[in-house]
Amino acid sequence: MPLTRLILAWLLVVSSSGAMAREYAYSDAHLHYVDFFQETAGMPKLLQAMTDNRIEHVMISGVPVAKKWHEDEPKRPRYYAGDDADAYWYSATDVIVAAAVSKLTDEQRQHFHPFLSGFNPNDKNSAAHIQRMLDLYPGLWQGIGEVFTRHDDLTALTSGDTPRANNEAMTRIYHLAAENDLPVMLHSNITSKRERNPLYLAEIEEPLRNHPHTRFIWAHAGTSMEIHRHQTRLEFLLPTLTRLLEAYPNLYIDLSWSVLTPYLLDETGKPRDEWLKLVERFPGRFMVGSDVVGRFNKLGEELRSFDPFLDALPEDVARKVARDNFLSVLPRSVAR
Repeated sequence: MPLTRLILAWLLVVSSSGAMAREYAYSDAHLHYVDFFQETAGMPKLLQAMTDNRIEHVMISGVPVAKKWHEDEPKRPRYYAGDDADAYWYSATDVIVAAAVSKLTDEQRQHFHPFLSGFNPNDKNSAAHIQRMLDLYPGLWQGIGEVFTRHDDLTALTSGDTPRANNEAMTRIYHLAAENDLPVMLHSNITSKRERNPLYLAEIEEPLRNHPHTRFIWAHAGTSMEIHRHQTRLEFLLPTLTRLLEAYPNLYIDLSWSVLTPYLLDETGKPRDEWLKLVERFPGRFMVGSDVVGRFNKLGEELRSFDPFLDALPEDVARKVARDNFLSVLPRSVAR
């Protein structure tokens, strides 16, 4: 009996001190069901990965471009940057997602939140295409994106003009999104690989200002691993995000992998105080995502990599970032 009391007392001390490890339920706010060749490991593997890793909800989208295997290339590339062949806009990606989700049971479907992505953001016909997809699959789509605008070398490889988040074609889409209560996830790099200033900031800020009734999820907070290869860390990112979050209540931040290091965590894996303070100041505006493309074996690993940062936040804020904030940005008609 004394030993039992001792163990119970120790557990109470550990619990009250916050030293016990937290376990999070996750919403993956950024998941691609297919890769750049429109191939996937399949829904059974995705479901298993979700079950094994306490992932309760996923944003599920296609990939809006397909990588060409060029006639002159003897070996099929493994990624869009594998060679110099083009990528092209691929609308059937949404059909692949819709077909996969439609085969789920009613209970399983509640955990999936499909986003439309298969359209050319330079084409002013795209809003009409999105409306057709909404009509063809009533009640299925819960968001738009990930829309590829400024996207590193993929921008140069994709056939056609450079897409911008503030062009007229996207303006039509933002109006449609607001009318249908759909959030929009944008990949819009804040700068280029070489410029140490927010070169493309206006391309994301203009839509935020001009479309206050549209909810925007900024993929990777405007960063990318390719930018970091050249610049390591953007010193202007934190003050820029702070100003934007203050000014635009319709802005939400996807913290998927390229934000984790070198921003949320330092080189030793320790959470950065300035980023903890930013998330605590705007506790409902950040969400985590894996950004996996068609393969799900590392899904849990990608989301658990945020745990050191989440553990340093107040527990209620951490659980919002891990799970609840993504659900809050979905259409009001979606059962939470």
